[in-house]
Amino acid sequence: MRIDLHTHSTASDGTDSPAELVRAAAAAGLDVVAITDHDTTAGWSEALTARPPGLTVVRGVEFSCVHHGSDGRRTSLHLLAYLVDGDDPAIEAEWRRLRDGRRARGRVMVERLVEDGYPITWQQVSELAGGGSVGRPHIGRALVAAGVVPDVSSAFDELLSSRRRYYERKPDSDVFDAIRLVRAAGGLPVFAHPLAHRRGPVVDDDVVGAMADAGLVGLEVEHPDHDIHDRLHAAGLARELGLLGTGSSDYHGTNKPTPIGVCLTDPEVYEQLVALPAALQPVGDTAP
Repeated sequence: MRIDLHTHSTASDGTDSPAELVRAAAAAGLDVVAITDHDTTAGWSEALTARPPGLTVVRGVEFSCVHHGSDGRRTSLHLLAYLVDGDDPAIEAEWRRLRDGRRARGRVMVERLVEDGYPITWQQVSELAGGGSVGRPHIGRALVAAGVVPDVSSAFDELLSSRRRYYERKPDSDVFDAIRLVRAAGGLPVFAHPLAHRRGPVVDDDVVGAMADAGLVGLEVEHPDHDIHDRLHAAGLARELGLLGTGSSDYHGTNKPTPIGVCLTDPEVYEQLVALPAALQPVGDTAP
């Protein structure tokens, strides 16, 4: 089985619609794909309706989180919430707060760019988001369309990264509160790309241990932003803490060069994951 447990659609910052996403997964030879848009379940229904025969869809959400260290250090991190009850009032209220904050943050960044003469508008960015959760890739695509940069990766490097003056911090949830919310809503929390150093600072192993004590069930081990040393370390840490080691592409369509299915979850790990008690079940011809 070929299993990719982390992908994004136009419901957040991917370029494939949910229907296009599941078709791309099937075309790439995947047997299982998880749709995990940022802080929203908006793509679930379309993905399930368009699901090709033979493909199993796992419903999930990527939760925007932060860890506040005892030394005052603030570290951004992401939590994948699989098979979670998206109608749970507490978690949906928190996701709504995060989505509203992303939109406000995007507007601030666009205003800063416009003030310096960059030929984009908030209307363009909103239209690119298509009613979904607004993210920096939408601003990047507007900059590409305006001829400012050749691609979204260049937009991040030159203008939109946290090291650039146009950047505005987005609201996040405390990671321990997020784990609690996910578990209370019947979800299975997995720490996304825990060692992706090139994205910024990462938390120490003792923090991951505390997350495991709080209810974390897995670590994303195989990920495009992990080099071989990161993968070996993450796999060892998962074994030490009794966590499942998953794998995925973190596919975003044309917003990133990474193809769907480039990193995968071992079928045995997947079976262990979906055997855990959860609010939902995978949807497919052979799903439990």
